[in-house]
Amino acid sequence: MQVCFPGFESHMASFKSDDGPIEIAYLKGGSGPPLLLLHGFPQTKAIWELVAPELAKHYTVIASDLRGYGASSKPHGKSDHSTYSKRAMAADQNSLMRGLGFEQFYLLGHDRGGRVSHRLALDFPESVLRLMVLDISPTLTMYENTSMDFAKGYWHWFFLIQPEPVPETLIGLNPEYWLKNHMGRHAGTEIFTPSRWAEYLLGASSPESMHAMCEDYRAASSIDLIHDREDRNLGKKLLMPLKVLWGEYGLVNKCFKPIEDWKKVSSSEVTGKTVPCGHYIPEEQPVMLLTEAREYFK
Repeated sequence: MQVCFPGFESHMASFKSDDGPIEIAYLKGGSGPPLLLLHGFPQTKAIWELVAPELAKHYTVIASDLRGYGASSKPHGKSDHSTYSKRAMAADQNSLMRGLGFEQFYLLGHDRGGRVSHRLALDFPESVLRLMVLDISPTLTMYENTSMDFAKGYWHWFFLIQPEPVPETLIGLNPEYWLKNHMGRHAGTEIFTPSRWAEYLLGASSPESMHAMCEDYRAASSIDLIHDREDRNLGKKLLMPLKVLWGEYGLVNKCFKPIEDWKKVSSSEVTGKTVPCGHYIPEEQPVMLLTEAREYFK
């Protein structure tokens, strides 16, 4: 059983990077202004199954797999974790959109995809017209304000950054148990259809993909923080309007203040609100997300 995106076509984009040839898998559908959708961990572009077809009635929707996830390339991480820096992952997505002829586009990212979106908007401000992120505060903010509640709730942040191959080996012993534990504690696994769950489990069961996902987190705790601190020291901020939605019942709402946090890294308008759900907004509250996205990106 496959995840269903009616009216979408599946493609693969290929280009060169500092880490060698990279292929990014993506779905394309609809017509109108371009809108790029970026998924989170440990998921794939399948998270947009409930929203992408409706958005495609108003936009040219591109839903891609991040480097290291889904059907995209999974190069082995370098020792400095730069292979999976958000700078490298953002450059992939900007190259994808440029290759499709979209010099400017709207951008919506959930979880890790939101962090890639943040970096894309900083490094390529001329590309992003409007930015929306889901259930995150900035990475640097979250690390620098880590509390006991945050560390206990998001313990996977600190587990996945352990040196290779510690987390890869432990997860590899029973990927399904780990996935149920990780995703189930946020919202219960019943929100995921069998086809989406099978795709997420496929990623968790792949040694190459699991390594890439760990490297994503290792980069976030090292080289990404270097890049973020450099921007902060230079006074570099987001230039485009930003909207943030976050789960009312999630840890971000409990431990952080997303509107205030994003205003500190933005020189433009920042708006947003809580959504009555947990972490997986595109799958828990697709109708509300559609309403917010159509209004914001109109």
